[in-house]
Amino acid sequence: MYFLFNSNKMFFLFILFISTMISISSNSWFGCWIGMEINLLSFIPLISNSNNLLSSEASLKYFLTQSIASMNFLFSILINMTLMKNFEINNFTSIMINSSLFMKMGSAPFHFWFPNISEGLSWFNNFILMTWQKITPLILFSYYFNFNYSYFVIILNVMIGAIGGLNQTSLRKLMAFSSINNLGWMIFSIMISENLWIFYFFMYTFLISIMFFLFYILNLFFINQLFISNINFMIKMNLLINFMSLGGLPPFIGFVPKWIIINFLMLNKFYLLTFIMLMSSLITIYFYIRIIYSSFMFNYFKMKWFKINLKNNFMIFINLFSFISITGMILSTYLYM
Repeated sequence: MYFLFNSNKMFFLFILFISTMISISSNSWFGCWIGMEINLLSFIPLISNSNNLLSSEASLKYFLTQSIASMNFLFSILINMTLMKNFEINNFTSIMINSSLFMKMGSAPFHFWFPNISEGLSWFNNFILMTWQKITPLILFSYYFNFNYSYFVIILNVMIGAIGGLNQTSLRKLMAFSSINNLGWMIFSIMISENLWIFYFFMYTFLISIMFFLFYILNLFFINQLFISNINFMIKMNLLINFMSLGGLPPFIGFVPKWIIINFLMLNKFYLLTFIMLMSSLITIYFYIRIIYSSFMFNYFKMKWFKINLKNNFMIFINLFSFISITGMILSTYLYM
């Protein structure tokens, strides 16, 4: 809780919020670029920690990748402003601008930095990286996107996000690949409608906030901790519900935004993309089930003296949000009718 009462951290969080507002409310590309630079300079002090080598390395990697993306973005908008009458140049700059924004948000095929950086961050910083830091690039992407290139990137996102999470033992890297997979759905949702993207984004933020809160209070960082430690059965049930909802399994609330996107894909005859996105979701659900199955079924006799119990107020809070996740069944039935 020290983080919340540290005035320096609160100041940088405020600047992070303001920088996003500058970018999404700007009426010029140059203003958007300035907002993204302020965002970068405010996020680095949040993630850097002189006592932790992993955090210092993560902040350096983040600075380098974001700087490269910013340079590409500035170069692209300058070309676009000077040679905007030429159609071929215009098409090229749209791909360049999209690429720099994809690199900013950690999208495939520019995702190489994302899992490594997430491994060096705390759960709170990971939450900011996987939610708030995606808002500016996604909204700027919606202003000026190349459809064919974006279609290719969406396929890469859902495939890499699904396959990359299969052999992970680190929960932070697992959540990073899950974020890449969900980013593919978010990119397509913002191409359809900004309202649909807002709905998907809030649903995704809601689900991973519960997950990260659980991981933080239980101090979990690796999959084997879920079954070595004697975690309460109700905590494991909450993890099961939220993992399944995050994967988009039909009875849960996480399925609703994915269902809307699938309906749009089918109505517009994007059959190949529908198949790829559904198969990728099945793969993510598979490795979520594998984690939960292991945590329920494996029973280590080590550390029997070490019992994890949460305070009642924490359990009430988590159970309440897990109940909201289950109510997706009611919401989905209402939408179907």
